[in-house]
Amino acid sequence: MALPPLREVHADDATLILAADVGGTHARIGLLRARAGAPPALEMLAHHTYECAKWPGLGEILEDFLTRHAHPHGRIARCALAVAGYVRGDELVSENLRWPVRISALRTGLQLDQLDICNDFEALALGTRCLSTGDSIAVIDATGTPGPTVVVGPGTGLGCAVLVPNGDSALVLPSEAGHVALAPGNAREIEVLRWLGRDRAYVHTGHVLSGPGLVNLYRALAGIEGAPAVHVQPKLVSAAALQGGDPLAREALAMFCAMLGSLVGDLAITFKASAGVYLAGGILPSISDFLLASEFRARFLNKGVMREFLTGVPVRLLEHGQLGVLGAATMALQSSARAG
Repeated sequence: MALPPLREVHADDATLILAADVGGTHARIGLLRARAGAPPALEMLAHHTYECAKWPGLGEILEDFLTRHAHPHGRIARCALAVAGYVRGDELVSENLRWPVRISALRTGLQLDQLDICNDFEALALGTRCLSTGDSIAVIDATGTPGPTVVVGPGTGLGCAVLVPNGDSALVLPSEAGHVALAPGNAREIEVLRWLGRDRAYVHTGHVLSGPGLVNLYRALAGIEGAPAVHVQPKLVSAAALQGGDPLAREALAMFCAMLGSLVGDLAITFKASAGVYLAGGILPSISDFLLASEFRARFLNKGVMREFLTGVPVRLLEHGQLGVLGAATMALQSSARAG
């Protein structure tokens, strides 16, 4: 990922920002020196990725990072969090977070003057403005035209946001596309939907298009076939599929890619995302070759009269890396600029 060009940062306008991209599995933390501008100048001073399951809370993760990296830079008074969820009162609400997060306790514990919080995919969408072509690979190679950009990705859940150009800045629209109803595209997928709906009143896209969703697909197919479901983790399902010795795992991964193509096509149409779509999420880079050879493209384009529009929409695959951290810090700078 290419960071924005770093301008000379003077003492009177330099700002240190503790930024974090917190998902259900990993928390990516960075310390940045920043100065507001168009675009903001950002320098990554330190970064580290934590496994959330190994920590009792987000506050402990951030405190550990500051202990390790903040000392040479003095007190860090600003923090920007990109989180897989939303703010409700004094808490962060997310079915993917492993622990409760109280905003006031976090601010007090870290002795912060300012704490900005945004959706993790909002941050990713804003961060895409800093990408170069070499930071992603083409899934569907097209030129694209100026307009909205969609970022969508299956991780612990399914995240989505839309970036709309707005002069030198950009407007980022959060989305809960992971909670829209699952739409099967053929008879086999209808069988899977029926199976998944046996014990829940509502089946949404995140039940299938996520890491846990891949396991749900695999278990549903095993149940339909009356076969044992031996894999219990997404990485085990994908590994078995890629190795080629497990037909059910391979069918599950193939269905996952096809249904992802359908959803991404729907999102591109819904937001008229002529500038393109970025695919993010921890599972996709590890299955990139499989994805490129799958029915993703065919299902993406299979939208009737909208096919012509979609042939001009580029779809590119990227890894999270530091993109969410950079986007969170940028969003905090934009928030400060709007505040005066």
